[in-house]
Amino acid sequence: MKITFYGAARTVTGSMHLVEANGKRILLDCGLYQGHRKEAFEKNRHMPVDPQGIDAVVLSHAHIDHSGNIPQLARCGFRGKVVSRPATRDLCEVMLRDSCFLQMRDLQYVNEKRRRQGKHLFEPLYTEEDVDAIMRRFECVPMKRQHDLGNGVSLVFHNAGHILGSAIVQLDVREPGGKSKRLVFSGDLGQAGQPILRRSEFPQGADAIIVESTYADRLHPSADDVSGRLKSYIDDIVRMRGKLLIPAFSVGRTQQILYFLNRLHRAGRIPAVPVYIDSPLSMKATEIYRRHRECYNEDSCEILRGGEDPLSFPGLKFLETPEQSMSLNSARGPMVIIAASGMCEGGRVVHHLKECLCDMRNIVLFVGFQAEGTLGRRIVESEPGERLKLLGEERAISARVQTINALSAHADRNGLEEWIDGVKGDSVKKAFAVHGEDDRVEAMARIAREHGIPETYAPVPGQSFIV
Repeated sequence: MKITFYGAARTVTGSMHLVEANGKRILLDCGLYQGHRKEAFEKNRHMPVDPQGIDAVVLSHAHIDHSGNIPQLARCGFRGKVVSRPATRDLCEVMLRDSCFLQMRDLQYVNEKRRRQGKHLFEPLYTEEDVDAIMRRFECVPMKRQHDLGNGVSLVFHNAGHILGSAIVQLDVREPGGKSKRLVFSGDLGQAGQPILRRSEFPQGADAIIVESTYADRLHPSADDVSGRLKSYIDDIVRMRGKLLIPAFSVGRTQQILYFLNRLHRAGRIPAVPVYIDSPLSMKATEIYRRHRECYNEDSCEILRGGEDPLSFPGLKFLETPEQSMSLNSARGPMVIIAASGMCEGGRVVHHLKECLCDMRNIVLFVGFQAEGTLGRRIVESEPGERLKLLGEERAISARVQTINALSAHADRNGLEEWIDGVKGDSVKKAFAVHGEDDRVEAMARIAREHGIPETYAPVPGQSFIV
């Protein structure tokens, strides 16, 4: 078995690993590289593998940095199957179309500029028709069921606990002579104890593992007081007749916040304040979460058995049209607005920030990591009264800016150490650290070595290994 690392090698984006075994060529993930526009465009349009030579793509989960480039495979002649869990397939249906829309919008802006400069125009990475084509190639496999990929290669999905449908991938290769090899790819591992979803599992018997490293060098804050902090902010906006604005990613983080608000309502700790989910993608994703309750943990299943929906509560409303979204600007509080995108780099949340940031009655609450250079990061690091440009106009920051950093969907160092200990047994001889910047993958390789795995590596893009 040969493994070549192309994406998410010493970076956290563009996950793509090629496994060659018994004449089969299998891609583990096919994600978009996300970064500065020009660099990302160049990397994404030049596939490092020949799509026509790929037999199958196995998706760990639906996040765009893991799935977002599979439509380009179809555009370039891929004729194999995309194998995933059912929930991942349903999320890809909406997320890939949203990704296509955003790319086409950005391309229109870039091409208009190039047209004025007399330069040749860029072609899109893929179109809606390419998304249609790749969605027809999905083959869904439930958890724990062995699935034959041909030539003595099979897979089994285990729960990863990261987002809905996220999977740890177990690949078994029966080599000539009857000897077998097992590779386990962690995908993205969830933090233990997060709401809604079952936690990650510990597949046994691997000869080699590929493990993510996103937070291999740090610990997450405790999530014990998330409900208490949400309650205090809602009590505050009720008293001040203000607005609580929460920038949140449409898949995963929005549903987590809904779960915590549900629990507060069930306990009678907060009033029925209007809560607006202002994102069409968030609405679609939440419906998919409701459809795939086989992914829920015991706490969520207990709420369901009691006849309630853990993602709903009095006062919750989903907004679809731009007109509905804009109507909130002139509406009086109290209200909660949850809007994408989570780092405020686009979407409806930017319009709400323009209106909310200049009013001291309001609270802007960040519930996820804000990358360097993003608008969200600039707001988090700003001082009261500082001025920021939003949609071409300057606004002085009068609203209170708060952060909750305890809702990460990625395992921290303790969680990764627990997973390594749970899967290593006596069989794991090699570990490959991926999905992390240089310092993180080096930390993950060091953890694996300290926990008894003799050969540990932090591959660079294009590097190959034999297992």
